Parts: sequence; C-alpha cells; structure tokens
Amino acid sequence: MTGDPEHPYCRMIALRVVLDGVSAEPATGVGLHALELTRGLIETAPRGCEVRGFTPSLPDSEYDIIAERLPGLSTLDKSALDRRQLAAAWQHGFSRLPGSGPMHAPSLLAPLYRHDRVDDPNEQIIVTIHDTAAWSHPEVLTSRGVAWHRAMARRAHKYADAVVVPSHSVADELADILSFGDRIRVIPGAVGRAFRVPDDADAVARRLSLPSTFIALTGTVDRRSGLSSIIDALSLPDAPDLPLVVFTDSGSGSALDAAIADSPARRNRLLVLDGLEAHERAVVLDRALLAIAPLLADSFVIAALEAMTLATPLVHTDQPALRETVGDAGLLVESDSVADLAEGLAARLSELASDTEARTVLGLAGQDRARAFTWRDAAEKTWQLHADL
Repeated sequence: MTGDPEHPYCRMIALRVVLDGVSAEPATGVGLHALELTRGLIETAPRGCEVRGFTPSLPDSEYDIIAERLPGLSTLDKSALDRRQLAAAWQHGFSRLPGSGPMHAPSLLAPLYRHDRVDDPNEQIIVTIHDTAAWSHPEVLTSRGVAWHRAMARRAHKYADAVVVPSHSVADELADILSFGDRIRVIPGAVGRAFRVPDDADAVARRLSLPSTFIALTGTVDRRSGLSSIIDALSLPDAPDLPLVVFTDSGSGSALDAAIADSPARRNRLLVLDGLEAHERAVVLDRALLAIAPLLADSFVIAALEAMTLATPLVHTDQPALRETVGDAGLLVESDSVADLAEGLAARLSELASDTEARTVLGLAGQDRARAFTWRDAAEKTWQLHADL
C-alpha cells in the first residue's frame, strides 16, 4: 500500500506512535525496536499519511536526540508525565494521546481504552507484545514489572484492535495465556541500522582489549541469558579453552553477580564490556570465533540476528522463537535439563571451534537467513495492518 494515492487509508492520516526509550544512549531492546520501526514508518508512509510521535516527559537534551534520530516526524507530542508516571496512569486507564487517529505502540506502553471503530474507523489502537516472560519467566522481572506487564496485556485483550508479536512462537505462547483470536499479527523486527562494522574496527578492537580468539554472548546480559550455564559449559573438559565476551548495561549487575556467585573463578573467564554502542558491538561479534544466543531468552532474537548478519557462526538452544528465527542457519543445542544443556553446549562449541569449514558454511547460511529480516518490511506490514483495520 506504500505510496498508493487511491488507497482509502491515505487521506491525511497521522499515525500516532508511542516513542519509548528511543532517546537512550544507546537505544537497546524495546527502545531500539521503537526507533527502527518509527524510522521505517516515516520512510514508507503512504501518500497523504504522516507519523506523529508521543514521548513521556524527558530532559530537553533527550527531546533533541529524538528530533535528530527521527527528523521525519510531523510532530513530537510531549507528556507532562515521566515514563514511570505514564506507565502507572495507562495501567489504570488514565490519560490519552493528543490528537486523533490511529495509534501504534511498539510495546505495551500505550493508552488502552474503549473506542468505537464503527463510528470512526481511524480510531485504532495497536500494541506490541515482545515475549511472554511475565508469565513464563517471572523471576527475570521485578514483581512490579510482572504485575504491570500482566495488567497491560489484560487491557490489550480488552481494548486493543490488534496485537503485534515478533514471531509465531510468541503468538502461540500468548494464545495459551489470553485469547486474542485473529487480532494477532506476526511482524518480525530486524537488526538496527547503526549495527555495522566501522572503518576503524582495528582501533575499536584495541580499545576494547579484545582477545585474538574468543566466544561472544549475543544480547545484553540479564537473568534470561543463562550465563551461569554458559560458563559451566565452557568449564567442562571438552569445551574449547576460550574466553567469553559478554555485553552489560546498567541493569545487568544482578544477573552478572548471580552468574559468578558460586565461584569467583568464573569471573576470570569473562571479558565484560559495558554500555557499548551498536558499532562497537558489531566489531565484537564480527571478530568472535563463535556466538552463543542467550539460553532462555525468546525476546533476544534480534541479538541472534546481529551475529548472523556478520556471518558469525551461531550456537543456540531450542527456545521456540530462536528456532523459528534462526531456522537451519545455526547450530542447535537440545536439552532436557541444565546439566544436559551445559554438556550439549560444550560439545557443540568444541565441534565448531575445531572445524573451520563448518564455521564458514554456518556463518554464510546465517548471513543469508538474516537478509530476510528488514525494518522496511516490518514498517510496510505495520502500515498494512492499520489499513486492514
């Protein structure tokens, strides 16, 4: 439908997008998803349509960052409430967005309320649910976070016109929790635009003190990463004797501490890199001998795609969303227990580390697979979803 002047949806519609976390330095997770999707929506907007942003209250400097990152926004509406206040208000049904027309939220942070699409077909509310961790792995969130995600999902079940999920496996898991029926739409994400190896990659590698040969864990460490099991796997006799590089941010402390709590010696196997920019992360993953996708994290499929984009061979577990996204382009580790997982992971890593040809074949397969995921495609599907409603 992009650019079609005859399409009934293309009559001066302003798509209102909730911008959550797009000003973060660097934007990661939901914030990166919101940033890249909104860029795509701006670039693929049908003739007569525009994109209007809405953000929680932020320091002026962060509004400037949003304007710089999303120069095509027609308007940037600013709430008087900060993110925490806005999340609480929307959880209880208070406060709405300025203006009128369709609303798209790249997360569950959204105003969800009763509305009538019969009288006004353009009054639409679409939200995004990235994973089911609040139900399947509540221990990885705070108790407040679990309660908020569950409450907002119930509000979405009651009021949302459609719910976007990143994979069919998440759709299936969500169906066991709340029955959204045909309101579910699968729209995968992709690797961020800033994720590319820079011209000064050698200088970046020296500054980060990267080893000559190492294994990297994709994604930022959190409690879903399974870091303890990965370190245990690398400690087994059959595992390759290589250091593990992990990415952390301000929220990674508890997960990192838990991973090394039983044995301080575990810390010696890690090179911890904190708060990296996308291009720095690209240098790390590009130079890694192998990459490991987080063990329990269905929501980390984009991190897996980052390694695949660079033709870095990927080892991953049988988490459904990872299997769906990676397909046959990664080396799968199946297990029935934590002990089996460590042994299987050690065997797979050793197998790949010693086989140059297998690494090359797997890396190229991953790179080819990753090309199927683009933000332009995600944006076009998002516009089409709003048009279908």
